[in-house]
Amino acid sequence: MKRVLLILFTIHFSLFTAIAQVNAGDSVMQHVKGNRLSVGGYGEVGYSREFYSDHVNRYSSPQNYKDDPSHGKFDIPHAVIYMGYDFGKGWSLGTEIEFEHTGTGSAIENEADEAAEWEHEQEKGGEVELEQLWINKRFSKAANLKFGHIIVPVGLNNAHHEPLNYFTVYRPEGENTILPSTWHDTGVSFWGRYGKVKYELQMVAGLNAMLFNRDKWIHHGAGSPFEFKPANQYGFAARVDYFALPGLRLGLSGYYGNSAHNTYPNDLKGEGKPYDDVKGTVAIGSVDLTLNCWNWIVRGQADYGYVGNTDKLNTIKDAKAHASNSPVKSAMIGKNAVSMGIEAGYDVFSQIEKMRRDEQKLYVFGRYEYYDSYIPATNKEMFDYTNVHRLAFGLNYYPIPQIAIKADYSLRKLKNPYNNEPSLNIGVAYEGFFL
Repeated sequence: MKRVLLILFTIHFSLFTAIAQVNAGDSVMQHVKGNRLSVGGYGEVGYSREFYSDHVNRYSSPQNYKDDPSHGKFDIPHAVIYMGYDFGKGWSLGTEIEFEHTGTGSAIENEADEAAEWEHEQEKGGEVELEQLWINKRFSKAANLKFGHIIVPVGLNNAHHEPLNYFTVYRPEGENTILPSTWHDTGVSFWGRYGKVKYELQMVAGLNAMLFNRDKWIHHGAGSPFEFKPANQYGFAARVDYFALPGLRLGLSGYYGNSAHNTYPNDLKGEGKPYDDVKGTVAIGSVDLTLNCWNWIVRGQADYGYVGNTDKLNTIKDAKAHASNSPVKSAMIGKNAVSMGIEAGYDVFSQIEKMRRDEQKLYVFGRYEYYDSYIPATNKEMFDYTNVHRLAFGLNYYPIPQIAIKADYSLRKLKNPYNNEPSLNIGVAYEGFFL
């Protein structure tokens, strides 16, 4: 009997059952229902009350904003539509369109790292993004080729970014700060699964060092302010997942590529030019795990990254940022960045027979993470507010496997003299297929 394969939208994506919520890395092919056309999606609605100042200068003059009033906000971080189609003979199509923050294409932001100036965001696609558009050719379970716009599965959050794959109302802060999230780019991928190992190798368009900054490290580097994505440089990503035991997945991922001269116009490259030899090499290593057994869910990750030639890159950025309407970020970037996090939750409804029969779950969870988006070379100015310890605890209630009602209290702990940043967050998330 012919097996119909529909491969949709994320490199490692979760089944929409209670168990598979954390085993998303098992296979991108697990949602197969036998229909050639598949439609689905995920989304989140959140409310936050933040008990700290929202002033753009709260880090440059923390003593002036210690007693500022709290503030609240509603947000729709993500609303995503999946569409996939199986053409037959091993050929399939996947697309993902994401609407962020209810916007239509642009926004005005007060940028702390841009001298507190109001900045009109210039991002390709704005707040509506085509995160995935690819054709996949399956040769066997162990050998697939994917062409197009794809997810770069570096880190836990990129490989498992759907809202039922983390306990907090919003995506884990550490990886979301220092890495592109969700990281997607155009390129080619070779992937497959053999035994207990799933693997993926990618070549994609390179990052743009002119979009790196102090507060977000390389976070903005995968985007483009233009109608096209410059590809003067290329990046290489790899991921391996090992399914060691039932319910346990161990992951290893990384990225390597040059980020200098990957913009438009490419006017600093060429014989005799002072910055011709600048590479801006980006190297990232990441380990992660998910454990789902004995009514416990545990997730953890650690990431460390390096950017070469930061002194020269910062000089170039400072010069280019002062041009009229320049998309270049003037804030300096650090040589390194780090993110570590772990969360654990227990399903208390597992001890109540009626709730078990009804497939309802209530996870009580805690989370800790540490991250720093700016670790400079020696003898450079420090910005210690980028060094963050964050604690969170809360509840996830699943009335059905596809919907989670979330609540958490989080505390972002900063070094002296900066003020700590507590918040209360409430949200509803869904994830599933409609066809």
